[in-house]
Parts: sequence; structure tokens; C-alpha cells
Amino acid sequence: MKPLFVTGPSHAARLALALLLSLTLMVIDSRWPALESLRAGLSVALYPVHYLAALPSRLVRAVDGRLATEAELRARNAQLEQENLALKGRLQTFDWLQSENRRLRDLLDSSRKLRQRVLVARLLEVDLDPYRQQVLVDKGSVAGVFVGQPVLDADAVMGQVIRTSPLTSTVLLITDAAHSLPVQIDRNGLRSIAEGSGLVDRLYLPHLPKNADVRSGDLLITSGLGGVFPPGYPVARITEVRHDPGNPFATVMAEPTARLDRSHEVLLVWSRAAAATGQATP
Repeated sequence: MKPLFVTGPSHAARLALALLLSLTLMVIDSRWPALESLRAGLSVALYPVHYLAALPSRLVRAVDGRLATEAELRARNAQLEQENLALKGRLQTFDWLQSENRRLRDLLDSSRKLRQRVLVARLLEVDLDPYRQQVLVDKGSVAGVFVGQPVLDADAVMGQVIRTSPLTSTVLLITDAAHSLPVQIDRNGLRSIAEGSGLVDRLYLPHLPKNADVRSGDLLITSGLGGVFPPGYPVARITEVRHDPGNPFATVMAEPTARLDRSHEVLLVWSRAAAATGQATP
């Protein structure tokens, strides 16, 4: 009878044969380069297998790297946007400070030219409607401000103080319809009265005869009459001289040289005559 199962070499014999074959190949490979070409051929043949085996891990690393890079870019972009916004805000502040420094420097230059005691005040409120041309400044009687005190900006006369409180003062602008200011033409000394029109850019010079030597472009300065404003302060520049038929007087209009609608700081001037009277010109 034939056996039911044909048995071959034992497992131990097979393992020993495999080890012996491996050692033999290792010795041959280390001492003779005969298997170098075979190894190269096998590596080329097995490259697709190695590539496919490593492909999942490569894809995972690529996706992780892309996601990480995109997240970092988004975070960096958000940070840069915040920094850009902050820098823009600081730039606006710097521009405002530069403008304020320029205005204060102009006021300082004007105070040096005046050679009188002056005080810089900041505007708190502005009321420029046609019925009332007034501003509120942040200096009051505690600082020595008095009713009737002349008020200037860096360029010319702005008005005079009409009301004071301990910490603030109300200034009536020269363009208020209730304000009048004695002036003279700088070119020839012709005296007149500059009356407010209720408009921030216009003054009237009433009761000038048609034959008066008045020209467009003439500079009006304070005449010193009335005892409020010292003489020689710039007030306005004549913009129009019109002779209407049937009107015995010329129609003369002037534009204030002070920046009534743009100034943020003003000069409170201690004029001896105004300080002595302590009253505002109506």
C-alpha cells in the first residue's frame, strides 16, 4: 500500500538549507561583484512595487503638508491684515499730529510777531448758522480771559470774547451779523466799518462813497478805533466793489483772511485797551 500522505524533508532541514543558501549568497555578494548586475535588474523590476507600496504614505504626507501650509498662510494673512489696519490707524494719527504741530507752529510764529501776551486756546464747539456765528474755546476766566478780548488765528482776526465762564469762553466771530469792526485799507489808510453778513466767507463795508479809493484785492486791517483791537491786525481782503445805479454808496464785500471754518486753535490776545475796557464791541 502507498502511504496516504507523501512526506518530504522536515521543517528543520528546510530552514537549515535556506540559511546555508543565504550565507552562501552573502559571501558571494561580498567578495565577488557577480550579483551586482542581478541586484540592479531586480531593483528596476521591483521599483513599481516599491512605489505603489509607498504611495499611500506619500499621499498622506502631501495632504498634511498642504493643509498645514494653507492654514499657516491663512493665519499669516489674517495677522498681516490686522497689522496693516493698525499701521493705517497709526498713520492717520501721525498725519493728524503733523497737521496739529503745523497749526501750533503757525500760532507760535504769530504770537512772536504780536509781541504781546497771548494764550493758545482750543475750539470746543462751533456754531456757524446764519443767525449766530460763534465758537466755544477751552479757556475761561480762571485763565484770565475777559469779555472783549481779541481773538486771532495764525492768519488774522477771528473775533472777540463776549461771554466767559471759569473754564470756557464764547467768541463772537467777525462774520456774525451783529458784529462790526473798525478797519482801514492797508494801501491808503481809508477807514471804514466791516460788518458781518452771517456767512463765514463774507463781510460788508457799508457807507463807502462811489468815489472812494477802494480796489478788489485791498487788504483790510484793524484801525485801532473803538479800543478793542490794536491797530494793524489783518482782517479781510476786498473781493468785490460794485457801483449800483441809484445807490449813492458803493457795494463793497470782503473775505476774512482768518480760517474761520477750519481753525482748531486760536490766540487770545491781551490788548491793553481791551483789557482796560473789558467790554465787547456790539
